[in-house]
Amino acid sequence: MPRPSRVAIVSAFAAIYLIWGSTYLAIRFGVAVIPPFLMAGVRFLVGGLAFIAWAWSRGAARPSARDWMTTGLIGILMAVGGNGLVSWALQTVQSGLGALLVSLVPLWVVLIDWLKPSGHGPSGRVMLGLLLGFGGVTLLIDPTDIGGVRQVDPIGAGTIVVAGLLWAGGSVYSRHAPQPSSQALSSGMQMLGGGVVLLGLSALAGEFSRFEWAAVSARALGSWVYVTVLGSVAYGSYLWLFKASTPAKAATYAYVNPVIALLLGYLLGDESLSAWTLGCSAAVVAAVLLVVASPNVPRPVVTPPAGPGSGGVPSR
Repeated sequence: MPRPSRVAIVSAFAAIYLIWGSTYLAIRFGVAVIPPFLMAGVRFLVGGLAFIAWAWSRGAARPSARDWMTTGLIGILMAVGGNGLVSWALQTVQSGLGALLVSLVPLWVVLIDWLKPSGHGPSGRVMLGLLLGFGGVTLLIDPTDIGGVRQVDPIGAGTIVVAGLLWAGGSVYSRHAPQPSSQALSSGMQMLGGGVVLLGLSALAGEFSRFEWAAVSARALGSWVYVTVLGSVAYGSYLWLFKASTPAKAATYAYVNPVIALLLGYLLGDESLSAWTLGCSAAVVAAVLLVVASPNVPRPVVTPPAGPGSGGVPSR
């Protein structure tokens, strides 16, 4: 691989920082009008088909039936359980806070990896990150109103926490499950499977019958296109950075994205930022930094882009 230019590397980092960090606000704008499972389903269906076509155009081998089964399960855990639930929750949770809750994925991955058979216990530094991160989120959701005014919908916030746990579970499973050797093909199959299931959930929830194109605003439609197209561009940039840079540097988006999302939500989405929220957010970002920057820590796999959006380093 030729040595990449500094401009190319900076542009790729800008894509994974800014585009992925902004997808939370875009999803929030979209689901204000567009049913959440429908929006997420179309997004992953289109993205999955695009990645599969791109992988096959570059000579990727045809997947086996077993590949379809394992990538389908990963897609259900990550695209449906992760992104689908986040999209639903962002109807009531501010986008910046949603991104912050999603950023706990690396912490969930460490816990799952620890608790599985023959798992390895975390180091003292990682344990400190786990305590700091989950403590920060507990205070952020603030069930006792200790911080003053309650700002977070507990049901929506709890849903995002569950979504992150499902995303982490799919991430850990994906490291051991048989998949196509092409990362792009595997990701495309995960997205395609997740997109099909999301559209099925959308139909069961009656979203098709409630959806009216005439009611879709220009902002909602633009947000839908944004997360579908530019989100995939950012993922392509991430895959390229994983080879052109280092996995550790590429993983820095895990603690940059929440900061970007919080700022954009405040500046463009009319979202509130109290001193209590900022303090809890700083604790969570510091915790993610402690965990992600620690050596020998398992990395979560990313499927474009999250809502989970976002998660970690591909297993291959």
